[in-house]
Amino acid sequence: MSTDTLGNSTRAHTPTGASAAPRLRKRLKSRPNPAVTVGAVIGALIWVTPLILLVISALRPLSDFLSNGPVSWPSEFTLANFPEAWEAGQFGTAYLNSTFLLLVKVPLGVFVAALLAYALAKLEFPFRNVILFTVVLGMTIPIYIAIVPLFTMLRNVGMTDSIVGIIPAYVAFGLPLQVLILQAFFRRVPSELIEAARIDGAGDLRIFFRLIIPLSIPALVTVAILDGVATWNELFLALSLLSSEGNRTIPLGLLNFQGQFATNYTGLAAGILIAVVPILLLYTLLQKYIVGGLTAGATKG
Repeated sequence: MSTDTLGNSTRAHTPTGASAAPRLRKRLKSRPNPAVTVGAVIGALIWVTPLILLVISALRPLSDFLSNGPVSWPSEFTLANFPEAWEAGQFGTAYLNSTFLLLVKVPLGVFVAALLAYALAKLEFPFRNVILFTVVLGMTIPIYIAIVPLFTMLRNVGMTDSIVGIIPAYVAFGLPLQVLILQAFFRRVPSELIEAARIDGAGDLRIFFRLIIPLSIPALVTVAILDGVATWNELFLALSLLSSEGNRTIPLGLLNFQGQFATNYTGLAAGILIAVVPILLLYTLLQKYIVGGLTAGATKG
């Protein structure tokens, strides 16, 4: 009788003791670390402070900005800076040009980069590694070194001062980073899937469009977002290759706030907000795809 009682007691207490340890570890892990929390808050404040100052500067009169300085609370707020900034920066034309570049250049660049990355990652051909090294080497070449030969080539074909003419240059300078990201992702796609498709009679193009593209949506969206942000903010090539008022892009519009002897700081702040708000909203809405695209390649295969 006592033996049965002891056995029942042992069986009753063993699961409880075994389950108590994971619960204890879970409670310990769930406790926030004060140092990490404080560090994260400080880092977030440092990161968001310039944006807060930018918004405050855009909402204050220029006289108040010049009298009290940028790091001060405004004596009054105004929205007059925004319509003035829109007119001064000619953002109506600039928005159309930048949107055209965004809608044409980004899909074209991602498509070309995906084709090249797939070939470098999954196809066997001579000098594949040499070609990959050459493409990635383009990331180390500063744009200003290539601006003279680029301008000469575009002038010879009559494509200077043209929104369409600047697209090939944008695509070329965006390829290295895009190919680097996409080929690393494509390498982790199981080769067995490709071999099975080949056995079923699929060619390389069919495999690319029917297999690789659907599996690579997170990486493609990530590359498209990063390329879109870079295209929207690009200044040097646009400043060097575009000269007429009708071909100005968003960054070129911001240059209108800089005069020879003075700068309209509050108007510039409003212009910067006008320029960056669309891309900030896009980035905020699609940031989960950026995280997923950058981490999916590390977990596939």
